[in-house]
Formats: sequence, C-alpha cells, structure tokens
Amino acid sequence: MIQSLISEREGRKSEVIQEVSSKWGNSQQLIGPILRIPYYEISRVEKLNTNGKKEIEQTKSLEYAYFLPNKLVVNGLVSPEKRSRGIYEIVVYNSKTIFDGDFENISLEQFKVLPENILWKDASVLFTLSDFRGITDDIELTWNGNKSFYSSGAKLPFSRESNIAISGISTPVNINNEGKGKYVFHFEANLKGSESLNIVPIGKTTKVMLNSNWQNPSFIGAFLPDKRVVNEKGFAASWKVLHLNRDFPQQWTGITPETLTQSSFGVNLITPNDNYQQSSRSVKYAILIIALIFMAFFFIEILNKKRVHPFNYILIGLALCIFYTLLLSISEFLTFNISYLIATFLTVGLVFLYSKSIFQNTRLSGLVALVMLTLYGFIFVIIQLEDTALLIGSIGLFTILSITMYISRRIDWQNVGLKSN
Repeated sequence: MIQSLISEREGRKSEVIQEVSSKWGNSQQLIGPILRIPYYEISRVEKLNTNGKKEIEQTKSLEYAYFLPNKLVVNGLVSPEKRSRGIYEIVVYNSKTIFDGDFENISLEQFKVLPENILWKDASVLFTLSDFRGITDDIELTWNGNKSFYSSGAKLPFSRESNIAISGISTPVNINNEGKGKYVFHFEANLKGSESLNIVPIGKTTKVMLNSNWQNPSFIGAFLPDKRVVNEKGFAASWKVLHLNRDFPQQWTGITPETLTQSSFGVNLITPNDNYQQSSRSVKYAILIIALIFMAFFFIEILNKKRVHPFNYILIGLALCIFYTLLLSISEFLTFNISYLIATFLTVGLVFLYSKSIFQNTRLSGLVALVMLTLYGFIFVIIQLEDTALLIGSIGLFTILSITMYISRRIDWQNVGLKSN
C-alpha cells in the first residue's frame, strides 16, 4: 500500500511536470539545417490511343531532394531555472544555439535528374524542432552573406505513409552556378524547453559544444561527449560525430530516413536525489526491517522472560509502517536525508517509549532503540550507494544473520514457552 502511495505521488509529479512543460516548452530535439531542392520527375507510360496505336504519355510530378551540410558546428548555452507548482519543482530552460557550417557542390546526378528539370530558384533550407512553442525570437538565416527569416509551414516527410511528416520552418535561399561551390550559413535559435535538449548530427562532420550552469547533467542519446567538465559552476561538453558514425546518408529524395532521429544526442537536466525514487528503494527493505525488529523483541522476550502480547507486536508493526509515510510526506518539503533523519528519530522514539512501558526496563528498551538505529542507519547507507549497494547489503545481511545465530545458539527451542516445575 505504501509503495502504491509513492507511485501515486510520483505520478502526480509527472503530471505537473507535463502540464508546466506543455505551456513553457517540452524537451527539444533540433534537426537542421537541411537544404531542399525541388525538381520535376518525368515518367513515361505506353498506352493505346483511340485508334489502337501505341502512344507514349508523359507525366510530370514535383519531387524534392534533400541535402545535409558538409560541416556543422553547433554552440549552445543552456540557462536552466526552476518553476514551482504547489510542492513540486520543475526544471525548464532557455537556450541559445548558434548554427554554423556550409554546403558544398550540390548535385542531383546521383538521382538521375536532368539539369533542365531542377528548380534551383525554388531551393530552401529547413529547420525542425520538437516544440515550436519554445521559439522566443525570429530566426534569421545568413546564407553566403544574404539574410532571410525562417517562416512556418515546412514539412519533412518522415514515414512510408505520405500523410505523416515532421513540421518545420523554412526560408528560400539562392543557389548559383547550378549547385557548384560552397554555401556558408549561420543562424541563431533562442528556444525554451524543459528537461532535455537533443541535437541530430546531420553534418558530414558535426561538432557540438554545450555549456550551462546546471550542476547535474545526464548526457543522453546515441553519442557520449568526447570531452566534458562537470563541477559546481556547471558543465561544458563537446561532441564530434562523423557521417560514418551514423546510419543515414548525406542526401536523399522522397521519404526521410527513419534512422535520422535515432542518432540524436544531448543533455538531460536531471534533478538529483529524487525523493520518490529513494523512498521507493527504502520501502523495498520494509519487510526486512520489520522482521528484524520483531526478532529483537522476540529474543528479549525469550532471553529475559518478558512477555510481549501479540497486540503489542501489531502496534509496533504499525509504527514501523508509518515510518515510510512520514518519510514520503516530509521529503516532499525537505531533502530526503533530513526527512529520513526526522522519520527515524520519531519512529525510534515512539517504539522506545512504548517498549519501556512493556518491559518496565530502560536497558532493554534502549537495546531495542539501538537495534532500530543500527538497522535504519544500515538501510540509509545502502540507499546512498549505487555501484556497491548489493555488495554492502549482502555483507551487512550476512553479519546480521551471524549475530542472530550466535545469540540464539544456546536457546533450548524445544522447551521455549514451557513452565518449569
């Protein structure tokens, strides 16, 4: 029941994050720039005319060829901030990403398109992102010294089904000398988003540099950074990806390769010490904690001939369960470590006072409190660990079992509970 309560609270937090992100800007994935060249595709079909003679019918359809940059350099500055909704905090960001690079020697020969069917004057550059609500300023493209602004309404076909496409923005560009030469571009995109920023490496050589003052980045996607620095001032990371490292071509016609977005990479602005995750981990040890504390009471009952009624066990068990609801509720307002300390102090204090009334012995009640503090401290250490949690946990449990076997080695279990004559 406590585990389901944690899941419910965590689900509520996810709903709040989604609600705020949908108004501010969701996670952003940037694809571009992509050069689009329209051309006519001529098809010839042999048919019979009304006189029964064969004729060649020629049809013309408008198609598009897509070209990726020869070189792409992306410099990004991510400025995160926390937004609150009730008791929940959501990480959002403003970003400034600068795109530089070039296209070189654009040719449609590989697609077997005749030069007279290429519409060079209608060439355009596309740029797509996950959530257009995150655009905060007009985006101006500089193309070989000429400037123009992106406008909405562009489509990038992205499925075998013709009715599915990625929405984007585009702007017309000048292609001289029938695609020959180098075309240098530059533009800046000021975007809002939340949680993560991802970039697709579409350049033949793609270099990406991301900087931020966020101290807890998680680098995600198909490629990890070649260099990264993470400290109390934030992080700086850089990637270099070649076209040989990914599984899509530098040019195509028709449908966009499905593997395009699978090569994206970037950074996730994680919130450290997630209280729900740590509370969930602590609950996994609840049965162990209750069983061992019950065992401590049982040994005191046997070795010191102090009778403990089953009703007393029930109340103590309820107190041990309430520890986790205290931990969960307090951790929504304070850090997990402080919440764990408060919940431990309250629970141990309650059980100590109650056991003192049962045993009428401060020493035995103090022994129970010491056992509880040891167990809660042991579980706290395991929760803090990552790679060595299983090792330390296994050693700790082995030690507890050894102590239990040592204490119980001389108990005559056959005559436990029998009155002596």
